Amino acid sequence: MTHAASLAVALLLDAWLGEPRWLWDRLPHPAVLMGRAVGAADRVFNHGTARARRLKGIAVMAGLGAAAVGLGCAVSVLPGAGLIDIAAAAILLAQRSLTDHVRAVADALRHSVEDGRHAVAQIVGRDTAGMDGPAIARAAIESAAENLSDGVVAPAFWFLIGGLPGLLLYKITNTADSMIGYRTPRHQAFGWAAARFDDLLNWAPARLTALLIAALRPRPDLWRTIRADAPLHRSPNAGWPEAAMATRLDVALSGPRSYDGQIRDFPWVRASGKRTIGAAEINAAVAVLWQVWRLMLAGVVLLALV
Repeated sequence: MTHAASLAVALLLDAWLGEPRWLWDRLPHPAVLMGRAVGAADRVFNHGTARARRLKGIAVMAGLGAAAVGLGCAVSVLPGAGLIDIAAAAILLAQRSLTDHVRAVADALRHSVEDGRHAVAQIVGRDTAGMDGPAIARAAIESAAENLSDGVVAPAFWFLIGGLPGLLLYKITNTADSMIGYRTPRHQAFGWAAARFDDLLNWAPARLTALLIAALRPRPDLWRTIRADAPLHRSPNAGWPEAAMATRLDVALSGPRSYDGQIRDFPWVRASGKRTIGAAEINAAVAVLWQVWRLMLAGVVLLALV
């Protein structure tokens, strides 16, 4: 079975089953195991001078990446490797869980702002205690756009390119970036390699995600608008899906927000878009997520047939 055929089945399984609690309440999720490996490396090696930390961070990422690729290659020669590939891809894709979490924010926000804050805190890392309704909606939509790239398109892309080894390499890198790839006193040096490698692996998928969103309703000036807005984002990659989602929904995203009690004055992405938004716009973003998923599935099936 080709990688494309395996991916098509995995996409369908993920959309159908998501992350069943009956299974992951009993077994550790592979992403949890990856997180434990990264956390252990952080505890053991993240000390010394800034130069030493950076060198050790590079070595840790090289070791984790090699282990991920090696595991993927070892599994690929086992009997039933094709079924293992499908199961691993279905587990490590996040379409269903992403849409469920984002939709939960819309449902909670309809009930009350306080419920909306609690729900959005499950999917974003910024301060949520002082958020009003529009800020909650923006955070949910931004998370939807960024995680469509990081959690769905990028894993699928690297599985197509490199099979299970490519998928595992991407996931361990993305997990490391989410844990240690921050410009904080503790992680700026040690997490440098994780952040830079994650930027590299997400470069193409982020732009592909923007293209997929743009393809849902193409118009002559759409890509030019996305290209103009994407660099306004603080991330070299996240700005692309976010700018595409903002343009697709005609909403303003990013902008000022609070981290650890400090207001960060980030520029707006699509500053001309609507700023008074709520649950309806969150649900519109969820609809876009499923539209992109269907478009991606169609493309993968076409590749499998070819």
